[in-house]
Amino acid sequence: MSKFDEYSNKYKHLRMERRDGILQLTLHRDGAPVVWNFESHHETAHALGDVARDRDNRAVIITGAADVFIAEHEFSNADKIPAVDWDHVITDGKYLIMNHLDIEVPMIAAVNGPALIHSELALLCDVVLASENAVFQDLPHFTSGLVPGDGVQVIFPLLLGFNRGRYFLLTGEKIPADEARRLGLVGEVLPRVELLPRAWEIARQIVEKPPLTVRYARQVLTRELKRLMLDNLSLGLALEGLAAGEFFTADKKN
Repeated sequence: MSKFDEYSNKYKHLRMERRDGILQLTLHRDGAPVVWNFESHHETAHALGDVARDRDNRAVIITGAADVFIAEHEFSNADKIPAVDWDHVITDGKYLIMNHLDIEVPMIAAVNGPALIHSELALLCDVVLASENAVFQDLPHFTSGLVPGDGVQVIFPLLLGFNRGRYFLLTGEKIPADEARRLGLVGEVLPRVELLPRAWEIARQIVEKPPLTVRYARQVLTRELKRLMLDNLSLGLALEGLAAGEFFTADKKN
């Protein structure tokens, strides 16, 4: 089992604080909004594994730094990714989703701004709160030349409906916070200054319940999500990697 003191300062892209069993994870880069790259991808995947193995966590809040959830990345089609390195990406991609779902206490997303990259990290949570400036998009996949195969192909058709979800993934549609609430992606939209206090308020309500009720509620509420990811995630990542071989060498062919 993991112990908070052993992992809380282990990851440079995640700031962790815990009070009364409530763990807050803040994605960042040197205190500023995180810029997504292979390092932050790897760290977040494994940090979620540590969180999942720590039974002293009774509720988890995930948010971003300043006024951004995740909005920028450092991937480029000018770089070729060797197959052996893509294999590591696939492994981390599976860990990122499955370690998230293996956390056996309720999770609250405080989406504090644009969630353009890996917005599924928020949408897989049990409670999703969004600030008024939040917007949801799948920026790094199809509209950037990559197969949407790392879990977004599961979560968006599930939440938006099959046709609207495919439209969203293939067109690069941006969904602002108020529309996201109408569509059922988020539960509440708040001014940004009220976002984290509301997340902590809900978390405190959760941890007041009996510990096993809290843990088992999360398990029953994520069972179907786990099944869908187990059925679709590995294939999706493999196809994304297969197509990426063409994408990441395209510039060098021209």
